[in-house]
Amino acid sequence: MEWFQTWSADFCDTFTRCFIKDNRYMLLLDGIGVTIRVSLVAVLIGIAIGLLIALCNLSSNKLLKLIGGIYTDVIRGTPSVTQLMIIYFVIFASVNLSKWIIAAIAFGINSGAYVSEIIRAGILSVDKGQTEAGRSLGLSASQTMTRIVIPQAVKNIFPALCNEFIVLIKETAIVGYVGLMDIQKAGDFIKSATFEAFMPLIGTAIIYYVLIKILTLVLNRVESRLRASEVR
Repeated sequence: MEWFQTWSADFCDTFTRCFIKDNRYMLLLDGIGVTIRVSLVAVLIGIAIGLLIALCNLSSNKLLKLIGGIYTDVIRGTPSVTQLMIIYFVIFASVNLSKWIIAAIAFGINSGAYVSEIIRAGILSVDKGQTEAGRSLGLSASQTMTRIVIPQAVKNIFPALCNEFIVLIKETAIVGYVGLMDIQKAGDFIKSATFEAFMPLIGTAIIYYVLIKILTLVLNRVESRLRASEVR
């Protein structure tokens, strides 16, 4: 048992130096807030952009299809960290906005390309008879799309959108490149200050896991209710 006592004493000492001393745990708590804010705003921007680009890609207008295709191709073909730095250091370099807002915009633009393909696939999965039925009832093309097609498509794509949200939370770990103190950056700061790698890295991994686990449970509950309403 002596080895266990020695190990537990070392563990407690390392834990104290990493998280308790100088209130370093506050860095992680603040980082959680930053990660959640960036992710929530980014997913809303991503859904808005994704819907517009999906409609462009489905449009019969060649110009709109060209715009949608170029946007999707460029965003999906370049690294998200590069996009983040271009948007922060070039596009918004002279704009007085909070770092987390700029980061949310960058991730929202990135997510929009992937969400657009999810939405496009969801719209195409709705039977064409639904569109024909809407038009036969006197609805315009836009009314048919917003009142009949999109509500049905949302149920089909909800799991994929949830997955995109989860991926987005993990992707925000790169916001440290623009000096934003998120969960990962807080862990890196603690690692540099204490010269301990294991505890801060494991701590950040656990925090990300717990956040995503909670989000997954919540989204699964929402999806279950959507499926239940569909059955009724």
